[in-house]
Amino acid sequence: MSARSAARRYAAVLFEVVNKTGDVSRAERDLKAFVDLVDGHAQLRGVLASPAVSAAQKNAVLTQVLDAAGDFSVEVRRLVLMLADRNRLGSLTDVAQAFTARVMEHQKIMDAQIVTATPLPDGQRAALAKALSAASDADVRIQESVNPDIVGGIIARVGSVVFDASLTRQLEKMRQRLLAQA
Repeated sequence: MSARSAARRYAAVLFEVVNKTGDVSRAERDLKAFVDLVDGHAQLRGVLASPAVSAAQKNAVLTQVLDAAGDFSVEVRRLVLMLADRNRLGSLTDVAQAFTARVMEHQKIMDAQIVTATPLPDGQRAALAKALSAASDADVRIQESVNPDIVGGIIARVGSVVFDASLTRQLEKMRQRLLAQA
């Protein structure tokens, strides 16, 4: 099993547990906070990544860190300690990302990456979000970027679906049709 596949499984199990017994938003927040905590301390990251440190020692270090760091949910604490026991702490970031993706899926929230030649006015951005939400049957959050190379129009990626209505793409299609007819 790949590391990403294992991370998705851990995230799915955490989601099932907290969805029944706890607060999904809190677990997501706690998991992200713990990842940020580890990422922000190079020495701690080094200890947790070191094969010379036993699982029991990592578990003891993590217990102290979790106790000192604050009020983490019981489920997140158990997950972190279980990852340490199974020598899978390297997957912690992937687990957190997979968990966030699972929460968004459950809440019917999707990210949409939008590329335009110029920044969209607020009214067009809101109308686009509404149209994409209706098309995807989810609450769409727009992440906008500007790329003058597309000349005009828009490219929208929602999940695995890409809507390419850029002027560059339309001109390319026209060129291909003209070449096919020639």
